[in-house]
Amino acid sequence: MLGIKQEALAFDLGADWNQKKISMLEQKDIIEEDMLRQISNALKIPVEAFQNFDEEQAVNIISNTFNDQSNGYNYYPTFNVNPIEKWMEALEEIKRLNLELLKSKDEQIKMLEKLINK
Repeated sequence: MLGIKQEALAFDLGADWNQKKISMLEQKDIIEEDMLRQISNALKIPVEAFQNFDEEQAVNIISNTFNDQSNGYNYYPTFNVNPIEKWMEALEEIKRLNLELLKSKDEQIKMLEKLINK
């Protein structure tokens, strides 16, 4: 749902992690508390978001985050604000980090192009 690749999460979790290990983790029905905290910290999402995860509710939260005024009404759904605010902050941080990674990748590509041209 966050659009994060397994490789990126593995990188954030540390040297002991790789894409295959993340894939195996995704197949588990139960994840140990310590592991869940580690993943939560890496994704900057509260542990409770995983423990109380409901895909339908998450989709509703995302879709209702935007203020649709096309019908002339302001629609503000009522949810427990704190977890949603934390989740949105985490998503913004992820977006910022992804942009930084893309910028770094672009710079690396330019450097490699210069080396190739020489």
